Amino acid sequence: MGDEDEFAAMDLASSNAQDRRILLYVLMINLAQTALGMGVGVWASSTALIGAALDNLADASVYGVGIYAVGRSVRAKVAAARLSGWLLIGLSILLVGEVIRRFMGSEAPIGLAMMAMAAVNAAINVLCLRLIRRHRGEDVNFKASAIFTSNDSIVNMAILASGILVLWLGSNMPDLILGIVAALFAANGGREILEHARKASRATSTPSAERNSQDSE
Repeated sequence: MGDEDEFAAMDLASSNAQDRRILLYVLMINLAQTALGMGVGVWASSTALIGAALDNLADASVYGVGIYAVGRSVRAKVAAARLSGWLLIGLSILLVGEVIRRFMGSEAPIGLAMMAMAAVNAAINVLCLRLIRRHRGEDVNFKASAIFTSNDSIVNMAILASGILVLWLGSNMPDLILGIVAALFAANGGREILEHARKASRATSTPSAERNSQDSE
């Protein structure tokens, strides 16, 4: 191996270690955010907060799978991204079921708790996005991570607005509506991740097909 190859290998190893470290930081943050959000959501009887916590749990799974995929083949990364995408879609379906259950009869959530948790989540999401954006490249799992965290930011703004409406109206309807919205955002995020995985898989298979065609000529 020449000097240039050795330096390239060292740079790759350093980059992989840094990517794992970034994903590990964000994974731990999301696990803590999930536990806090779920606890506050159950205490405050808020479907929206429970949905956001489930979304954070899906995020944590993405980062965990991403840690596994760093430095591995494109095929492994695509498989990891697909798992993340389907997981998020599955969680969105569960959230819709919870909204339907609560629609049949439940008390209004605690609006102030919704607003406070939304503010905490927003600050955490900004931190996670800053960590994720330290990575430069086209890695499909980092794209998935960025999509998840961006969706969280939008949902948190909606939770803040919903908390205000709950306080104003004294009804659980804004919370239930936001639960449906959060489920749609989650499902769309899963769709986007599956689309990125599909494109990455196609980009990998095309050069291979071209090489096989050239070999056969």
